[in-house]
Amino acid sequence: MPELFIELFSEEIPARMQGGAAADLERLVTAALASLSPSRISTFHGPRRIALRADVTAEVAAASATERGPRLSAPEQALAGFLRKHGATSDQVRQEGEYWVLDKRAEAVSARDLIATAMPPLLRRFPWPKSMRWGTSAFAWVRPLRRIICLLDGEVMDFDLREGADDAHGLASSNLTEGHRFHAPGPVAVASCADWQETLAERRVLVDAAERRTRIARGIEAEAAARDLRVVDDPGLLDEVAGLVEWPVPLLGRIDPAYMDLPPEVMQVSMRVNQRYFALRTPEGDAAPWFGFVANIEAEDGGATIIAGNERVLRARFADARHFWDLDRRTKLADRVPALDAITFHAKLGTQGERVRRLRRLARIIAPLVGADSALAERAAELAKADLVTGMVGEFPELQGVMGRYYALHDKEPAEVADAIREHYAPKGPSDAVPVAPVSIAVALADKLDQLVGFFAIGEKPSGSGDPYALRRAGRGIIRIIRENELRFGLKRVIEDAGEAYRERGISPASLSEVLDFLVERLRVHLRSEGRRHDVIAAAFGAAQDDDLTRLEARANTVAALLGTDIGSNLLTAYRRAANILRIEDRKDGPHEGDVEATLFREREETALMQALRHSHSAIDDLLAREAYHEAIVPMAALRPEVDAFFDRVTVNDPDPDLRRNRLRLLNRVRATMDRVADFSKIEG
Repeated sequence: MPELFIELFSEEIPARMQGGAAADLERLVTAALASLSPSRISTFHGPRRIALRADVTAEVAAASATERGPRLSAPEQALAGFLRKHGATSDQVRQEGEYWVLDKRAEAVSARDLIATAMPPLLRRFPWPKSMRWGTSAFAWVRPLRRIICLLDGEVMDFDLREGADDAHGLASSNLTEGHRFHAPGPVAVASCADWQETLAERRVLVDAAERRTRIARGIEAEAAARDLRVVDDPGLLDEVAGLVEWPVPLLGRIDPAYMDLPPEVMQVSMRVNQRYFALRTPEGDAAPWFGFVANIEAEDGGATIIAGNERVLRARFADARHFWDLDRRTKLADRVPALDAITFHAKLGTQGERVRRLRRLARIIAPLVGADSALAERAAELAKADLVTGMVGEFPELQGVMGRYYALHDKEPAEVADAIREHYAPKGPSDAVPVAPVSIAVALADKLDQLVGFFAIGEKPSGSGDPYALRRAGRGIIRIIRENELRFGLKRVIEDAGEAYRERGISPASLSEVLDFLVERLRVHLRSEGRRHDVIAAAFGAAQDDDLTRLEARANTVAALLGTDIGSNLLTAYRRAANILRIEDRKDGPHEGDVEATLFREREETALMQALRHSHSAIDDLLAREAYHEAIVPMAALRPEVDAFFDRVTVNDPDPDLRRNRLRLLNRVRATMDRVADFSKIEG
């Protein structure tokens, strides 16, 4: 199949837009050229170009088809609309039976013609997040577009971007690209995607983003290892830097010793945000007096001048950080709390100061439930947001919580309080560790529960993919904190306590039950992401309206373990047999609930099953009360012989209506007893 190759060469494209642009190019080309059956598609992106190669068919073959139109008796307007729809005239239709029929024929179209026709409108509607115009043309691109390569098996597909005779933008397709801006400037012709890659590599351009990323990572790691250092893992920074350079040259620079007493987080964030530098650590895990960075050229002096310039820039950045660090410590964290009353948390939920007062109250309530000191939890909640009004966090919002801990320790606050200030935001993502210290747990839960209850109260709930206030992340955080710390407490009461503070503010959190349902659903999602069966989860959660998430998970584990045994499989079969009979008979004259009358027993299997049910029901209730879920399987499994015997020897739908009703009630008891452990009706398969 012929190879289609497209390169769009422009001025520098923001790194954050490159990957999405390459994906958009693939999507648009695949749709526009669908009739050419594009396959084996590859995309490329970098600082000054996005590109695509694909195999396509040489032409769209000629085809004919017959379209049936309106009836002969239909109004003229119906036929006119049909003709208009298909771009046909009245002399092109014929009668066939009671209908007008149009014979359509599409002539063969070469790939060359189709591509040349499709590309200009595709480029004009390209969906950049932001775009610009230059010169007098109406054409827009993320940055000025300088060259277009469009080749089919090495032959240029002729088109340009002019839209009308007066459009001044005459950029036309060609076979020309450009190499590195400094090492190999100027145009160069290419004949294919492979030739393009090889030619640009010779001219100091790596077109593959993954290759640039790997070279950067390995290069900085090698430079660091030569000094017995390691690179702080930062995948996001790697991706960004790979989008900033065409020919990465990893280098290391030294940090002025005068700034090595700054907190390592401050140094790392300052380097990352301002300069896109990589932080390094010593074998002991301390901040190293070196930093890694990537140049875009191979300097004749081995990079000495570039290193010196970057060291000079970093000294200025660290001088700014030093200013904030020294200035912030002059004011105690506790003295900053009143300033939070001037910062809006949300227009409907009040200020950060009001939120802190809610957190103090809620953290004190949660503390004894998680084994924390109530006074320390309340103090940590009071100071948790105070660093938001510091200069350092104002400059680097990523450091909220981190700086609060440093400033709290400087103010001689207890270590548990300082740690809780930092950790109450955790976990921010799936790879983040959860708080494990009791005081940190109390404040972290208070922070996330207040967030959920508040936004649910004003109707700002997640919907579809929309979650502007990160409530799903807060929910996942609560789930992880409870699960990973094996916490045992009822969420319902805590949610009600969180809602009470909003009532005092005049906000009625009428949807508190929705918050609990939301968290239970988050637990479902979390368990399913770990590979748990969704029907097992539904069965366990359906057995009881439980607000102890650890207990809910234990119940789900019990059901999964039971179903993995022969006894469980046989019990499930018996349960379904009973449930199916009841479902059919309940439609006739049910529900068949109420007491089972022993005086109506006619078969000894009825008596045996009733006795087994009484014993099992009592034993199961006792074990469930003690949360001995796995042990509850034993009395339930003991029902199996009596249930099997009942079905083998007893006719449920006896002609005697009293006997029938009594036996259906007995089956209802079987179903209800098993439902004490889980709602087995939700088990599939």
